[in-house]
Amino acid sequence: MIETILRLVLSNYPITFLVVGLICSAISLSRQPKPLTKHVVFEKLLAYYCLSAVGFFYIYNFVMHVFFGEFAARFIGWADSPFQLEVGFASLGFGLVGLLAFCPDFGLRLAANLGPACFMWGAAAGHVYQMVANHNFAPGNAGTMFWADIFLPIIGFFFLAGWRMTAPTRQSTVAPEAPA
Repeated sequence: MIETILRLVLSNYPITFLVVGLICSAISLSRQPKPLTKHVVFEKLLAYYCLSAVGFFYIYNFVMHVFFGEFAARFIGWADSPFQLEVGFASLGFGLVGLLAFCPDFGLRLAANLGPACFMWGAAAGHVYQMVANHNFAPGNAGTMFWADIFLPIIGFFFLAGWRMTAPTRQSTVAPEAPA
């Protein structure tokens, strides 16, 4: 039973890391002063999304492709290839940006969403091609990973937009000019 649960959690790691981030967001929000503003809610959702669903997700992806490349390739339904290392090290870069984007910096958070979104949406197109051209319906090609490739970036951009749009407006610190 534990082995089955562990296998489910590890083989569906995009969802696992998203859920971990949502749980951490909920815990963090429960410790915030009340009432919560929309901006605070989006801040926590985005911060933990970047940390977990980008940072930890891609570092896990790095480990799987670099150190367990043959296993990862089999899971996707492909032969092992030197490209595993390239995907792994690209994942390491995305993961490190995700960890940095835990801090509230718009540029970092945009980068933590934009880079992986390009990668994931491109991968989703590749998965569709593999399903149609080669009938590759391996779990790592047509399962959770395919749907995560489509929807995780959408969730990330939703959190980013919500965080940005609910940010308190800053009043100008420049004194208005006196009328002439």
